[in-house]
Amino acid sequence: MKRDPPPAERQAQEEDAGEQKTPLWIFGYGSLVWRPDFEFSSRKVGFIRGYSRRFWQGDTFHRGNEKMPGRVVTLQEDYDACTWGVAYEVCGEQIAASLQYLNMREAVLGGYDTKLVKFHPQDKEAEEPILALVYIATPQNPTYLGPASEEDIAAQIIVSSGRSGHNIEYLLRLADFMRYFCPQVEDEHLFSIEEALVSILPCLCQAEEPLVEV
Repeated sequence: MKRDPPPAERQAQEEDAGEQKTPLWIFGYGSLVWRPDFEFSSRKVGFIRGYSRRFWQGDTFHRGNEKMPGRVVTLQEDYDACTWGVAYEVCGEQIAASLQYLNMREAVLGGYDTKLVKFHPQDKEAEEPILALVYIATPQNPTYLGPASEEDIAAQIIVSSGRSGHNIEYLLRLADFMRYFCPQVEDEHLFSIEEALVSILPCLCQAEEPLVEV
């Protein structure tokens, strides 16, 4: 059964990209914060309300493989929470091009669906929230892994690598983004996994050292 495209994608299909006057905003909270890989007109750091970022999505392409899936982030509905990231403004021909690229990167290869959310820019001059498109992996997709302890998630990340690089890089880049661009925010889930990973790595390295005869 063919699934109808979400509103933002349907808009890009129905209108000629060169004639579109209304920009589209795309909110990223994972690898999109440092590697969008599509053309955009502007970007803003900010947050969306009602969601928590969680390393609950399995990845068998970008940061893992079929035998050893990686762990990447998705959003979990959480009324009191906020998730920080980057919103990208795409205009004109950029809209269709970015949606086509992201449909393959996030939906086909990643298992993510789309949803429209209200994005609140970090910039204090912005008065109203911006409607933005976001990609969310739900429990219904086949590579969804669900909750696990921070230690178990870190252990899985350490041994996983895919076509976009090692899963460790994904975790550390996301943690660095939060520290540099959102220093006032304490992302407990993210930083706890990073801490668990750092504590495991020395033990792993020591175990892999060759024995030296005395």
